[in-house]
Amino acid sequence: MNEESDKTRLRQGSGEQRKTSDRAYYMFAMRIVGDFGIAIAVPAVLGVLLGNWLDNKFDKYPLFLIICLVLAFAATVRIIQKKAKRYGDQYNKLN
Repeated sequence: MNEESDKTRLRQGSGEQRKTSDRAYYMFAMRIVGDFGIAIAVPAVLGVLLGNWLDNKFDKYPLFLIICLVLAFAATVRIIQKKAKRYGDQYNKLN
């Protein structure tokens, strides 16, 4: 990797220079994409599976499916909020 693709950033408060490469940013972005993808997919899949199972058990199709999907959506929103805050803090430390 050449020096042009590396960015030199000053770490605030310490006065020392810290090199953060473009690769570090790309790896950080890929980790976020993967983590958010899982955080969205897992509750949705579990909501569908649980909702269908409950609908079949109690013969109430699509009542439990809708309830479980709404709960999965609410859980996903909360999970994403927590992860976004955590990744925001990590991004600030990366700079």
